[in-house]
Amino acid sequence: MGAANSSGRKVIALEGRLKGCRNVLTLGVQPDFSGYPPEAAEMIRRADKIYYPSTFYADLFNAVGKATFPSYHTYKFVQDKIRQTALFNLLELPHPRTRIFFGRQGRAKIPSLFTYPFIAKIPRGSAMGRGVFLVRNPDELAAYCRETRIAYIQEYLPCDRDIRVVIIGDDIVHAYWRIAAPGEFRSNVAIGAAISLAPVPAEACDLALATARRCGWNDVGIDICACRGRFFLLEANMKYGKEGFRQAGIDYLQLMERLIDDGKI
Repeated sequence: MGAANSSGRKVIALEGRLKGCRNVLTLGVQPDFSGYPPEAAEMIRRADKIYYPSTFYADLFNAVGKATFPSYHTYKFVQDKIRQTALFNLLELPHPRTRIFFGRQGRAKIPSLFTYPFIAKIPRGSAMGRGVFLVRNPDELAAYCRETRIAYIQEYLPCDRDIRVVIIGDDIVHAYWRIAAPGEFRSNVAIGAAISLAPVPAEACDLALATARRCGWNDVGIDICACRGRFFLLEANMKYGKEGFRQAGIDYLQLMERLIDDGKI
């Protein structure tokens, strides 16, 4: 039998993010649906909603009309800076000036369109500050271009900290500052940034919440920086870390249990 919340509804997850929640049964992610035992497969078919289905199964469940958490739209933008930037531009959301360059001829145009220093990123699959470079001269640009066939180039906004706003369901559940280590331009906790629980400006929280709602994302950490008197969206992280929760004394699994019990996710 599957786990049930306080209403008695079966709560089934595939990925392991909710493993340890008392009201969730985690079945794991099989590379082929035929790999699930008959009982597990039937539980998946009968479930009203599947939690953390993985990118692969999110596509399948969306095709047959089965609800998931996070939403199908959330999964479509996981670790894809190109798609996120296109969506921000489509919605006219504040985002650093960014261009995508394909191939050798496209990359040759970068110095004429961006002034050193600028930011260069590996556009897909990178996280936790990896694959992000501060490019200060032609040699560093050439080194970056050897790392990727698609160049993701962004204006450099000088700031020593950014804001992480975490939205789960329809609400903000946590917001905090990430302060870069001395001499470091990135504010990722994984590479030494410090977390500050000082109050986060309401305008930044409003921007993050509006962005998540307009983009159809319901489990996301949105990174925002303040520069030149404005707030800018940097990127969305669908696989955000939990250190900010730990330092704030928030038990992430208990939070998720409560949101499931209350029917908020």
